[in-house]
Amino acid sequence: MLQHPFEVPEQKKIRLIINTDAKNEADDQFAIVHALLTPRFVVKGIIPAHFGERRTTASMQESDDEVVKLLELMNLTGRIGVFKGAEKAIPNEQTPVMSEGAELIIREALSDDPKPLYVIFLGPLTDLASAYLKEPSIAGRLTAVWIGGGAWPNGEPEFNLSNDINAANVVFQSDIPLWVIPRNVYSSIRVSIAELAVKVKPCGAIGAYLYQQLVDFNHQMGGNARWPKGEMWSLGDSPAVSVLLDDHEYGYEIVPAPRVTKDMHYVHHQKDRLVRWYHFIDPRFTLEDMYAKLQFHYGS
Repeated sequence: MLQHPFEVPEQKKIRLIINTDAKNEADDQFAIVHALLTPRFVVKGIIPAHFGERRTTASMQESDDEVVKLLELMNLTGRIGVFKGAEKAIPNEQTPVMSEGAELIIREALSDDPKPLYVIFLGPLTDLASAYLKEPSIAGRLTAVWIGGGAWPNGEPEFNLSNDINAANVVFQSDIPLWVIPRNVYSSIRVSIAELAVKVKPCGAIGAYLYQQLVDFNHQMGGNARWPKGEMWSLGDSPAVSVLLDDHEYGYEIVPAPRVTKDMHYVHHQKDRLVRWYHFIDPRFTLEDMYAKLQFHYGS
């Protein structure tokens, strides 16, 4: 495995599963690499996730291909397990769509490993909802961190949520400890393409790829005059890594979980089921830690 420049005490390490719609756009890749370079994390597997059918009918497989490519570029093929997630959203709030990924979540949650288990979701919550519907006893044995949902308290259209509203409602109604990093917060992790050219591109094959795939996506979306904006990006999935390095104890509130409507607004219907809802993530801490780890491992 990777040789890190410093050691993390064994009792401070955590188990991590990464659930990612990796080929949706260009930010998941940065969060995945950041997580794999983080010595506090004992990565138990990566679950490629779907991202709907608006651009492709094979989104989970495209995510799987992208995860495989990242592991190849990092020389981690065969060292980190890849477990395919569901190909599409759950059909309702009672029916799981089982997958290798959902089975991995159940298996790790029910294992006797004493290290706490965290599962980060960089796309929809399909595989978590499916795992819970099949095996509700996992609820007290993991913590889920989700990049998704709209701003508190009203909600708004948001991509990750839109790809499985039923799954979000299943998880919101469950007893699974849940940390929500919504759109208005995750979009604050702004970077310039110039910054990435200086701090990421020179860091070996993986740094060059991270930079180039973002630039390519920028050109691919060139027909959209509003997004992306041309010289910047939001590395919106990276906060899921950041809060597991430091939970930003003054950056969240504990609130009652809402119910999500079909148009992705929030209905506040109960006060007993509580979730952690972030209102701030430190961009400097998040980005500089990633840059430092890339430089440690792949810098000249």
